[in-house]
Amino acid sequence: MILAALYAALFLLSLLSGMIGIGVAFPAVPLLSLVLPDLVNQVHPLSLALNGLTALCALIGFAWAGLVDWRRAWLLALVTTLASPVGALAAGCAREWMVWAAYVAAAAYFMFSMFHPVPRQPWHVRFAPVMAWAIPITIFSGFIGVGPGFLLVPTMMRHGIDIKRAAALSAFAATPASFAAIVPHWAEMDVPVGLALSVLAAGATGALVGARLTATRISAITLRKVFATAIIGALTYRVLHPFV
Repeated sequence: MILAALYAALFLLSLLSGMIGIGVAFPAVPLLSLVLPDLVNQVHPLSLALNGLTALCALIGFAWAGLVDWRRAWLLALVTTLASPVGALAAGCAREWMVWAAYVAAAAYFMFSMFHPVPRQPWHVRFAPVMAWAIPITIFSGFIGVGPGFLLVPTMMRHGIDIKRAAALSAFAATPASFAAIVPHWAEMDVPVGLALSVLAAGATGALVGARLTATRISAITLRKVFATAIIGALTYRVLHPFV
């Protein structure tokens, strides 16, 4: 029953994350930690694999709608893929409470960024600062066991990039970066195969549906509100779980 609820929640979260192109690891980490006790060696590698797969599925939807700027996407993906293992290595040397503290701080920043007004400028004019921010963002994301998209999207928005184009770029960049961040976890990784396959299947299905919805009929304002609500819900449930 608990696992069925987990799969359903991950499907919905993947649908929402597919809408915004960031992969599902960020909201999935607190939920996966309810069934997997080891944050760094179990939750992180599974969440990163889920993130890479859902970002790839989201990318298919965005590419189908013609929203991907392929030249800039390749440049961003190169930077994030090279930087992502650094954060994962740092997580292996840190205490678990430090990783959770960093995660909560990232969630607070994400909420603020999703609702902060962005400048009205042509989306391609301010892409250079995004490339500069991509390295520290990706290292930090690897440290907390998620892909870089959850910080890349609001960063691109703050530099004037439309949320749908930002989502498409992020989905491309997050795919190889997420899988690269699994490499430092490989030797110590201990994830049940059956659980992993079920989680990945639920995530992939939700992300494909979500990306297609974004590309065709969901407004930017709705995206921000819905995904921020999902993050708050996942964190709240994780905090209250021992008491209910």
